[in-house]
Amino acid sequence: MPHASYRQVLAGTDGSDTSFRAVDRAADIARSTGSKLLVATAYRPLPPGEAQIAGEELGHTSFQVVGLTPAEEVLRSAVERQSMEGIEIETLAVQGEPVDVLVTLAQERGVDLIVIGNRGMHSMTGRMLGSVPSVAAHRSPCDILIVATT
Repeated sequence: MPHASYRQVLAGTDGSDTSFRAVDRAADIARSTGSKLLVATAYRPLPPGEAQIAGEELGHTSFQVVGLTPAEEVLRSAVERQSMEGIEIETLAVQGEPVDVLVTLAQERGVDLIVIGNRGMHSMTGRMLGSVPSVAAHRSPCDILIVATT
């Protein structure tokens, strides 16, 4: 029987393997509770005149997403990792900082649970955001699950 309090689960990904593990956990929760799964990635706009930058070209230590096309590729990769059979799923590429995107989506969409990994998230300035889970936990309008992905 589905858990009545979880109707929508939001997972954040930045294209890293660790963030994909958080999406996998969110998918398991959505499947077991009968919830809708929202998978989101934050990206920064592509500077005028610059070519699209694929995630691999950003290097192994930085997974910030630049441009809408790479953001959509990150989302596609996140949902293709496992069978999403039996899950209603929606992907969202949103311009902005990861924490702001997660909190805003949770508020605007009436999300009941945010699922994020504890590692692998970077801000647009390139600094490591072990603080993304921390800040999200403090600002979240709903439950938050920080998955140990390392």
